[in-house]
Formats: sequence, structure tokens, C-alpha cells
Amino acid sequence: MTEEGPEQDRQQAQPEARAAVNLFEKGRAELGKVISGQVEMIDQALLTLLCGGHALVEGVPGVAKTLTVKTLARFLSLDFRRVQGTPDMMPADILGTSVFSLKTNDFSFHKGPVFTQFLLADEINRMPPRTQAALLESMEERQVTLDGETHVLDEYFTVFATQNPLEFEGTYPLPEAQLDRFLLKIQVGYPTADQERTVLERHHASLEGTHLEQSPLESVTFAELAAARQEVRRVRVEPAMFDYLLAVVRRTREWPAISLGASPRAAAGLLIVAKGYATKDGRNYLIPDDVKEATLPCLRHRLILKPEVELEGFDPDRVLRDILAAVPLPK
Repeated sequence: MTEEGPEQDRQQAQPEARAAVNLFEKGRAELGKVISGQVEMIDQALLTLLCGGHALVEGVPGVAKTLTVKTLARFLSLDFRRVQGTPDMMPADILGTSVFSLKTNDFSFHKGPVFTQFLLADEINRMPPRTQAALLESMEERQVTLDGETHVLDEYFTVFATQNPLEFEGTYPLPEAQLDRFLLKIQVGYPTADQERTVLERHHASLEGTHLEQSPLESVTFAELAAARQEVRRVRVEPAMFDYLLAVVRRTREWPAISLGASPRAAAGLLIVAKGYATKDGRNYLIPDDVKEATLPCLRHRLILKPEVELEGFDPDRVLRDILAAVPLPK
């Protein structure tokens, strides 16, 4: 840091990290025309895209999970597809299949909904394990291989998979190895009283149920999106910050309340998300607060608590806050 202190560093960093700041500010403003509240979900959804990952979105029905993802795709000018998870869904329903043509006397590949840029997988835990595995493989490899032929997915291919935290009948919970492949777990709660009143007023003012979804938005360009992604990659990380981030991750593996801690993949994910939070605040260098902000959404779904701890009412977020309080800050 310079002799003038962190504020001087921040001012110097601002010109180098403005694309991401503009993207978040514009995103909140434009999506705010359709979505009342849910700023944290909007920010974390944008972070998922900028960091090149995928997100698991958890919340009760009716809190604008689907609407937010659809509106975000329109704001970013990206193609959007949606699949509804059902117990009888097959991998071909997502990936596509080869169809024999009588005209050409040959097979042709019909692409499934996974060949898009924004894919919303509603109620992923209602898909059977084989279909879940097919989707998650395409998320990890960013390609689909069928009949010996490899089909590459779009560079902006991003999956938002939703699940209802209350219903378990007829579901297939994602195993830990598959949960670990989601960069973030976004938890969506109820809006405040004022925000919910705004929702009612907007629905009252609209003549049709689809009015809000069709509201005009000022979209960003691919150049702006690409510039914001580049800013995330260019964030400077000092050696002390590597040590601090690793201390947080490794503490999860020895914490008394946790039976399974975060993996090395989780550590890499935490680093990229923390860098995303830095660019969101207009900085091109990492600070401990970035790691703290990224820890809950990045690690909450990768931990397994001991049964007796869950019976006492603890959840991963509470345990992670205790860990963050116990890890010394870098000097």
C-alpha cells in the first residue's frame, strides 16, 4: 500500500476496475424495474457469471427466483432456456439426441436446452440421479459428448439450478460431490414489507400477468461483460491474502462441528469469488473483507455438519461465521 493509506490505493484502483462496478450498478437499476428487492441475489447471480461458474438457488416458491434469472438474461443480452425437473426426465431431455432422417438416410443431432447461455434448471432435485449427473457433467466440462461426437457449449454457459428447501417427497437430493461443483449457493428469502408492497402495486398496475417480464430494459453489451470478466482475473492477490483464505478453508476441515470440510476446489472457488467481490467494490486488489463476503455463498453448500450440531439448531452459515471470527486477520 502507499504511504497515504488504503483510501489512496482505492482511488488509484478505481479507473482500472470500473467495468464491473458499472455492470453491478446498472444491473441493480435495470432489474429493479422488474424485481423488488433481492439485491443480494442479483449481485451473487452477476458474480456467478463474471466468475465463470454456476449457482444453486434455494428458496421457497414465489420469491422471484425464476423471474430474476430470466430478467438477468435479458439484461445481459444472453440466450435463455428453462427446464422443469421431473422424476421421469431423461438425460436426452436436457442434452439432446440423434434423430434418424428418412430424407438424408442419416442421423442428425438435435440440440437440447443445455445448448444456451443461461440455463435455468427448476427443481433440480426432482430430476433422477442419471439426469442430474448428465447436467452436472456438462457444467464441469462445458461440452456434451454424444455418439462419440463432442459438442462445445457457449463460453457464457451458466446454469442456475433451483431447489425448494421444504419439500423432500419425490426428490433426489444432490450428493456432496455434485454440490461441490456449484460455485455459489444463493439463498433467497422473503422481501421486506415495503418491497412486498411494491410487488403488489406493480401487479395491480399491470394489465397482464406477463407485463413485468416484458418491461423494457437497457441491456449491456458483450464488450462491457467481457471487460468486467477481465477485471476479475486481473485482481491482485498478496501472499498474505493467500494464507488468510487458506486458513479459512482449512479451518473448516478441523472444526469440531463439521464432519466434512471444504475441498481444494472450494478454495479455488472462494478465491475467484472473493476477487469478484473486489471488482464489485471498484478495487483491483484483494482484502480480507472480500474473502469474508464470499465465504458464506461459496462454502455453505460444501460442508456437512455433524448430526448432533444440526439438532442443536446450527446451520452452515452460523458455523462459517464462527470460523471467520476465529481466523486471525492478515497483518
